[in-house]
Amino acid sequence: MLSRLRTWHLRTGFSAVVKKGVNGAATPVFFSSQTISRQQYSVSEFCELSRHSIPSCHSESLKTESIAPSIRGEKKKHPERKPDCKGGGGEQVTCRFATSLNSSFRLFAASIWRSFSINQRWFSTRAVGAGGPVDRVRTADPYVATELALDAVVKIFTVSSSPNYFLPWQNKPQREVTGSGFVISRRRIVTNAHVVADQTFVLVRKHGSPIKYRADVEAVGHECDLALLRVRSEEFWEGMRELDFGDIPFLQESVAVVGYPQGGDNISVTGGVVSRVEPTQYVHGAAHLMAIQIDAAINPGNSGGPALMEDKVVGVAFQNLAGAENIGYIIPVPVINHFLSDVEETGHYVGFCSLGVTCQPTENVQLRDHLRMPLGLTGVLINKIHPLTNTSRCLQKDDVILAFDGTPIANDGTVHFRNRERISFDHLVSMKKAGASACLTVLRSGQQCNFNVKLGPLRPLVPIHQFDRLPSFYIFAGLVFTPLTQPYLHEYGDDWYNTSPRRLCDRALTANPTKPGEQLVILSQVLMDEINVGYERLAELQVKKVNGVDVYNLRHLRQQVESCQEQSLRFDLDDGRVVVLDFEAAKEASLRILQRHRIPSHASSDLLPSSKKVIQNLGVSQACSS
Repeated sequence: MLSRLRTWHLRTGFSAVVKKGVNGAATPVFFSSQTISRQQYSVSEFCELSRHSIPSCHSESLKTESIAPSIRGEKKKHPERKPDCKGGGGEQVTCRFATSLNSSFRLFAASIWRSFSINQRWFSTRAVGAGGPVDRVRTADPYVATELALDAVVKIFTVSSSPNYFLPWQNKPQREVTGSGFVISRRRIVTNAHVVADQTFVLVRKHGSPIKYRADVEAVGHECDLALLRVRSEEFWEGMRELDFGDIPFLQESVAVVGYPQGGDNISVTGGVVSRVEPTQYVHGAAHLMAIQIDAAINPGNSGGPALMEDKVVGVAFQNLAGAENIGYIIPVPVINHFLSDVEETGHYVGFCSLGVTCQPTENVQLRDHLRMPLGLTGVLINKIHPLTNTSRCLQKDDVILAFDGTPIANDGTVHFRNRERISFDHLVSMKKAGASACLTVLRSGQQCNFNVKLGPLRPLVPIHQFDRLPSFYIFAGLVFTPLTQPYLHEYGDDWYNTSPRRLCDRALTANPTKPGEQLVILSQVLMDEINVGYERLAELQVKKVNGVDVYNLRHLRQQVESCQEQSLRFDLDDGRVVVLDFEAAKEASLRILQRHRIPSHASSDLLPSSKKVIQNLGVSQACSS
């Protein structure tokens, strides 16, 4: 039986099938994780393989037609993979064998593998996408991509220093991190944003070279966790290869993740298959964008490395699922292209669009009847509208969004993606360019309406992240004021949701701005002095008013304090608390307090025209100048 197979491609844990011969004899055919029909093959023929302990392999004699249905995804069903190979009539069944190779067959397979030339193993398939059949070329071995990518993947060394949000005038100790990246057109290097976040110094090293080269960060998109680097050294670019982008891979297609994970210093290659494609929470930027789940191991250090199919990049490795084994995620090409087009068109990252609405599924029949939705119409119910978006001018609460740009939205909020896959309609919104228009079909009081809305990125009242910038602060008479941000709450530890002040946490997650540039200003802490004795416990409270004027943002608070014309200065805090200071005495105490705590300035640089400018209207100079 083995003599009929000309070439073997050794695999572990893959599928095996038996093909009927002309004379009725069972002929083994092996291929990677493919499915076949019981209308063509019997269960007894499958089980014959297990008796011979035949491993998972790929035969050169396997014809394209035998594997095309699985790659296309036509009529695929995925029953639980068990050795008994049970399945109904006409269902697709997959048989996996956990049996080990006997010693003689190990030697045979090893000898065949050593003589196997991976650079000449190609085959063609036809994959069916949303727009119909698509010709694709697949390598018989994913490591062809590895050989081509060795001159394009680099290791990144970053020194970073994050701000201390409890003491916003200083940084935390610097730390060193490593990651991966790869070269694309126009001498640019793509990596993850979290690899270079809060960076102070970046070096890159190409494969096979002991030399590290200085790199500059050209652009960063923290929501999509992507960054672009530039290396000025001409020596670095000698022999480097540029990688091109491919398409979104189909389910069960194989990918190879290339990078520099922990556990060693050299390049590493990990193979896997695509498990699902859907919007996912991006841990670094907390955005909800499309991601591809694969079963390849993605470990610290892999971040920023390419996921390859043949010689095309189909994603960027960026995170894994904590507490699970071999569940990793890669950023797909549409998200990467959106980021790159922002940088090419504007010179910087702009962001991903949002409708600015909170929606509810309409799967309940009684709810649809109440909304007067005719039979056959589907959509989602609007619960809340962000006040600073263009959609707030035309949409109303209890409207039902039926379609986005002509694409019908199902009652569960999904739209057709490809084949029989569905995806949240938020993906269609996020792929729009900032400033672009979209047509919304809305059901209002039983009547259908069409609205053209202008889309753009959503700016929350409490920023979700503050990478690559210093926190704003203002100090007066020992009172430390700062805008509330989620990184400030993160200082309470990994369980910040439960350990941070409950009132501030709730507002950070639910409050929306009512005016552009609005901030939620808090009294972070009190630096003790005789001028503020008795106020030391009034910390972590929102500042509502200064001398009866509502606080708009931190800059506005500073202006109200320094323009005070009264003898007393009053701060109205959250929960009805009040702080009253003698204005002249507080001005005199401010410099003393700054010097005592070795604070270089009374305000962050973004609140001052110049970092060396004296404190106007207070009559005190910077503490570091004395």
